[in-house]
Amino acid sequence: MKAQPLITTDLDALTTSHPRWGQLYGASLPLVVASLLKSRQSFITLVTPDTHTADQLTQEIRFFLDQQADQLWHLPDWETLPYDLFSPHEDIISQRLQTLRTLTSTKKGLLVIPVSTLLQRLPPKRWLLGNSFQLHVGQTLDFSAFREQLNAAGYRAVSQVIGHGEFAFRGSLIDLYPMGSNRPYRIDLFDDEIESIRIFDPESQRSLEKTDAIHLLPAHEFPLDEDGIRRFRSNYRSQFEGDPQKSPVYRSISQGSLIGGIEYYLPLFFEQTDTLFDYLPDNTLFCQLEETEAHAESFLAGVEARYEQRRHDIERQILRPEQLWLNSDELAARLGDYPQLMLQRLKNTSKNSIDFASQALPDLALHMRQEQPARALQQHLEQWPGRVLFTADSAGRREFILDTLRPFGIQPKPVAGWRGFLDTPEKIAITVAPLEQGVQLPEDGISIIPENHLLADRIRQTRRRRPTRDADAIVRNLTDLHIGAPVVHEDHGVGRYLGLQRLKVGEIENEFLTLEYAGGDKLYVPVASLHLISRYTGADADTAPLHKLGGEQWQRIKRRAAQKAHDVAAELLDIYARRAARKGHAYVIDEHDMQAFAAAFPFEETEDQQAAIDAVLADLQAPQPMDRVVCGDVGFGKTEVAMRAAFVVANAGRQVAVLVPTTL
Repeated sequence: MKAQPLITTDLDALTTSHPRWGQLYGASLPLVVASLLKSRQSFITLVTPDTHTADQLTQEIRFFLDQQADQLWHLPDWETLPYDLFSPHEDIISQRLQTLRTLTSTKKGLLVIPVSTLLQRLPPKRWLLGNSFQLHVGQTLDFSAFREQLNAAGYRAVSQVIGHGEFAFRGSLIDLYPMGSNRPYRIDLFDDEIESIRIFDPESQRSLEKTDAIHLLPAHEFPLDEDGIRRFRSNYRSQFEGDPQKSPVYRSISQGSLIGGIEYYLPLFFEQTDTLFDYLPDNTLFCQLEETEAHAESFLAGVEARYEQRRHDIERQILRPEQLWLNSDELAARLGDYPQLMLQRLKNTSKNSIDFASQALPDLALHMRQEQPARALQQHLEQWPGRVLFTADSAGRREFILDTLRPFGIQPKPVAGWRGFLDTPEKIAITVAPLEQGVQLPEDGISIIPENHLLADRIRQTRRRRPTRDADAIVRNLTDLHIGAPVVHEDHGVGRYLGLQRLKVGEIENEFLTLEYAGGDKLYVPVASLHLISRYTGADADTAPLHKLGGEQWQRIKRRAAQKAHDVAAELLDIYARRAARKGHAYVIDEHDMQAFAAAFPFEETEDQQAAIDAVLADLQAPQPMDRVVCGDVGFGKTEVAMRAAFVVANAGRQVAVLVPTTL
């Protein structure tokens, strides 16, 4: 059979007669999945071998869906190791809960999921729906009952709402950051009636636009109300032998407080658990990528290995793997109840299979140091009979590619997304897209050339999760300290860390960091004030001093430090005044060469790293002598800053010695 085009073929008609699809090179795989969703009036679940593939395909499919991207969902993995002692980030839990709730009410769409998450046992669907509720303008709200409802759902009472699963009562105002929501809300009451609901900015705490209603999901994937705790205690005692009071997990849940890794005890909160199959619509089509089955076996083998490592801990006993995950036979049996479609990159050799007319791109890389840097690309554009779409990682990278191609007479027209390219008559276009691989589609007359295929030294930057700036994240960092470790309070000096505990002040229960000072005095620091706490960085933590609360010792130390800082500042002012009067060498930076050189770094720069790079390059171009120290923690990007500076100096024909300390 002749290879089929991707865009003009009725893909839905092929799913029954040809359950195996092959020759899906490069970007043709996400394109065919997006096209299948557009043509099929049912639900699709795409199962990938691992989490990275699921994340990448989600971004790529969203690009090809364009206006239909709201029909695409991703159920993320917990991003913790099996039986880990750490809990998933609340943003991950928020996305998982929102996706699971959406699945209960949809009949058409696409879900992307790694096979490890498909194997996972989940909270019962009826529990999730029964513990979700809605608030709307004009609704009567009982203060006390609503607070109890939030506490039962696992929400945390705080003084300032900045993260998922938090709420704060302040007079007639209620701040709330629901799980599954991208923004927090401010509820304004008139007596006991909801007068308005506004979105607000957690950074500035300023109210923004209004909305009519909000939907609240539970704060966790398990209940932490009285019934949930009672069920957990009963199931724990029947599951494990010995005195349960010796278990920190049992004690914490009995007190209504969470402990890291509690998610791996999820079945103990319910009479029975569900799986993703219980959430999916009956008309679901399962699409699997090649090697998914092998990755499932590998994951389950890793679970067994982790279980053998951890199961002998008598204080923290763990559940058996079959209580938390499906096994291979159970997975195959559940998948057998649904129609399936196998997708692979290479050609098919089996019956009832079909191949698509996609081809891998030839080598089109620009080699800027050669006499004809764009020869291969120019020949491809001359010989290719169809249209060409260049893609860039970001708007800034798009402008760089345009500047790079312009000297070679190649001027793509910028378009807005995949639909913008299909609608324009231009033969050569460029857009922003998260594509890692390109493809040629001769039957459809389209060639897609991504940025990392065009630039020879370009390494696709890894998009890293940016750290959230909420106080709970700071708490997790501090819990890495062992009990008794020294910490420094900005106003009270050095104390010993005694852990976290929940205290009720007035009508609000909150989490406090407990510090012990000289004489046994204790200081309780609320979560909202943790910016006042830092790690002790002295030479020896075991011999760190203990200051006395209310004493003058810490204040004297601060005054002496301020005086020394004043003296050093005066000395530095004199040095820099004399330095400013001298003349240095101003380097001329070739922006094109610099961009090509920087493309070899594999990570996306953070705002701080980019600011440091820009400052160093500005120093090199200034006529004054350069005097700058770049320091930071591991992973800050000091090596990239130093290498860029060395590149500028080396290209200017001068020699430079670059010293990059491994720790600063």
